[in-house]
Amino acid sequence: MTNPQLEADVRWKLERDPRIPAPGEIAVLGDGGILRLRGTVGSFRQRRAAVEDATSIRGVYEVIDDLNVRLEDHDRRLDDELRGVALQTLIWDSEVPSDEIDVNVADGWVTVRGDVDYQFQSDAAFNDIASMRGVVGLTNEIRVVNPGR
Repeated sequence: MTNPQLEADVRWKLERDPRIPAPGEIAVLGDGGILRLRGTVGSFRQRRAAVEDATSIRGVYEVIDDLNVRLEDHDRRLDDELRGVALQTLIWDSEVPSDEIDVNVADGWVTVRGDVDYQFQSDAAFNDIASMRGVVGLTNEIRVVNPGR
């Protein structure tokens, strides 16, 4: 498939995704099955949706995510508030050993650290926080350490 066709297919998918209210603010550049997404979205959730859409297109082998998150004023949270909500969200998820995970926040960018026994626990923690209002980015430093299992 040609680069222009891949780019057009991704743009088409982005335009029809209700999770992305302003798909025109996302630039798509293809290079032999590798796509680069650039531009601005209104939330980390929208950023993840755009990458998911691009990845789902046949012929796309890799997506380089250069999207920036610019929160609306009503979506912003203070770092301390965001950390508290993140910790509470992890406590509420029965799949996450919340006592083993710490959360740090700097300018809306969340970093989670800790040790868990299984990959699904790390994934659940990531997904819980990635869907929160006020998150501009997320670094997952949770290690899967499966002692003797």
